[in-house]
Amino acid sequence: MGLSLGATAPDFTAETTEGTIQFHDWIGDSWAVLFSHPKDFTPICTTELGRMAKLKPEFDKRNVKIIGLSVDAVDNHARWADDIEETQGARPNYPMIADTDLAVSKAYGMLPADAGENCEGRTPADNQTVRNVFIIGPDKKLKLILVYPMTTGRNFDEVLRVIDSLQLTATHRVATPVDWKPGEDVVIAGSVSNDEAKQIFGDWKEPKPYIRIVPDPTS
Repeated sequence: MGLSLGATAPDFTAETTEGTIQFHDWIGDSWAVLFSHPKDFTPICTTELGRMAKLKPEFDKRNVKIIGLSVDAVDNHARWADDIEETQGARPNYPMIADTDLAVSKAYGMLPADAGENCEGRTPADNQTVRNVFIIGPDKKLKLILVYPMTTGRNFDEVLRVIDSLQLTATHRVATPVDWKPGEDVVIAGSVSNDEAKQIFGDWKEPKPYIRIVPDPTS
C-alpha cells in the first residue's frame, strides 16, 4: 500500500552531496520538499534541478528545505551538477540523495519491493516511477504527493503556491479556493460553525450556506 496524505514521512539515513543525513533530523522545525529523479544525466530532470536552484530563495523565505533524490551515486551527482550549471545557468544549491540501494525509493512507494538493491544496470525507464514531489511539514507528516511522468517537467511555481496554502491553512481555520494566490479571498473551513466563524472572522460573503468567503487573514 502506498503512502497517503497525513502519514508520517518515512525516516532514513542517506549519503547526499552535502554529507550523510538523518532525514527527520535534517528537516528539524522546517518544512521540506523531497523531489525525486529516475537517473542522473536525464534531460527533463536536468531542467528541473536548475529551476529549483534558481527558486531556492523563495523556498528559504517560507522556511522550506529542498532535497533532491536520484537513483545514482554521489560522484555521478557531482558530475551531473556541472552539466546542470552549464545548461541551466544554476548549480544545485541543496543536497541530492544518492539512492544507490533503492531503499528510499522503496520506502516512499516509488519502486516496488522486488526492484532489487542496486542502481547499477537500471535505466531511466526502469525507474520511471521515481518522479515524485513530496511536501512534508515540521510535524514530519506528508502534506502533498505529486507524481509526474518522465515526459512532463514539473511546475515548481505550483509547488510554492501549494506551500503558501498549506502554511496559511495550518495556522488559520480556512481553505483556499481554485487557483488561489496569497492575498486573495479564502473560504472558512467547513469544520468551523457559524457561531465560531462570527467570533473569528466577523462577517463573510455567503453565495451558498456552505461557501463562506472572507479576506486572506494574513493580508
